Amino acid sequence: MKVLESTPNRYDRGICILTLGRLDKTYDRLASHIREGQRVLDLGCGTGALTLRAAQKGARVKGIDINAQMLDIARKRVAEANLVPNIELLEMGVAELGSEKSESYDAVMAGLCFSELTEDELTYTLREIKRILKPEGLLLIGDEVRPKGTSRLILNWLIRFPLVIITYLLTQTTTNAVKNLPEKIEEAGFVIDSVTLSKIGNFIELVVSKPQGGAN
Repeated sequence: MKVLESTPNRYDRGICILTLGRLDKTYDRLASHIREGQRVLDLGCGTGALTLRAAQKGARVKGIDINAQMLDIARKRVAEANLVPNIELLEMGVAELGSEKSESYDAVMAGLCFSELTEDELTYTLREIKRILKPEGLLLIGDEVRPKGTSRLILNWLIRFPLVIITYLLTQTTTNAVKNLPEKIEEAGFVIDSVTLSKIGNFIELVVSKPQGGAN
């Protein structure tokens, strides 16, 4: 969604179209795993949808994104919600996760972030997330994935093609679904606690944990 992020004022509308309106409920479910007093990192926080939800649960949240305009919108929303003391927003990409201290977060959230990354970037990001999470810490994911099976791939294309056209006209954007995301998560050494797939398998919610005593 690189181009979409160049038009941040239309970001939320475009995301709603691309995800068939499912994202709000997805983010509500993911944020339900956050507890008061936890330290949380939101990757690719965008306009702050997940960040705000986590802070409303009483967590201390750092949201990072490489798009300054998106962060400006997020800051306005944080101020309007009176959550400034609970939230830190930084212009920062996943390539800079190496600056975070090991085992310093109770949870990491990634909403429509992994579909923005290359294969190498995703591998690196998962490795760094595992390092910075505390033992038994959670990785909470909501993202677009590539359906498995020819029939689902065709059905997904038929459903999404008109949505992609409409969204592109509105926001000049396209998206790139992640292939084999659960397998990549497990290969990185995480334990998948729960998986929720859309009916045609093109959108996934994952609750993932770092094993107790797992190596960084």
